[in-house]
Amino acid sequence: MKVVLRRDLSGLGKRGDVVEVADGHARNFLVPTGRAIPASPGLTSQAVAMRRGRDLRDAREREAAESIAQRLVPMVFTIPARAGRDGRLFGSVTSSDVVEAVARQAGVEIDRHRLLDHEPLKSLGTHEVGVRLHPEVQFHLTIEVVSK
Repeated sequence: MKVVLRRDLSGLGKRGDVVEVADGHARNFLVPTGRAIPASPGLTSQAVAMRRGRDLRDAREREAAESIAQRLVPMVFTIPARAGRDGRLFGSVTSSDVVEAVARQAGVEIDRHRLLDHEPLKSLGTHEVGVRLHPEVQFHLTIEVVSK
């Protein structure tokens, strides 16, 4: 059965896509929950408009993410922390600390969930932290942990 997706569904497609799914899946899950509508000729043309709007919104979000990335990549963010003589921190620098430092030093709000595989930093020095603001925009922040 052909259906038009009303929202993004992982493994199936994005909003406005016309996809072929099993009849039972469409009848028992997608249509009753409002995630899809059975495709008809008129609805298919409406799906084209939904995709066009999605593509425009995606392009704007990508441009915004690229401009933020260009602004943040050359910067070095300094985070003071308490450390022992051997350079190991008494605690650790978490993703929340990194996001707070970026907001304070660059004036850019980043969601901490956008940091890639961020393990807490447990030593003094310079560290790289990956950030993905958009599926196509990924970059590294330079974080310098210094002793208080």
